[in-house]
Amino acid sequence: MNETGNSKDNVQEEKVKEVKEKESGQKEKYDIDLILDIPLDVSVELGKVRMLVNNLLQLGQGSIIELDKPVGEPLEIYINNKLIARGEVVVVEEKFGIRVTDVVSPLERVKSLG
Repeated sequence: MNETGNSKDNVQEEKVKEVKEKESGQKEKYDIDLILDIPLDVSVELGKVRMLVNNLLQLGQGSIIELDKPVGEPLEIYINNKLIARGEVVVVEEKFGIRVTDVVSPLERVKSLG
């Protein structure tokens, strides 16, 4: 009689376990769905320059600002002001775009937080 009772208990435990696993899988799916619609700011840095206020005030239409980055060097791609990747400029249907050439490793991303 104990064996029959244990057998029923085992079957019930297995069913409960299966239900919990299904719920857990669905919960994980829903958890990721919650963050998929969060908007993020993506920016690409072509280069930098430091200017005096006097030089800034003299800028006008057609002025050229020389940046510190050489031609052909990868551009930095930032998401919410954190370096995530590097890439190169491409033209797609008469619009500029960025082809991702290198994704920053998780270790580098963690280091940039500090």
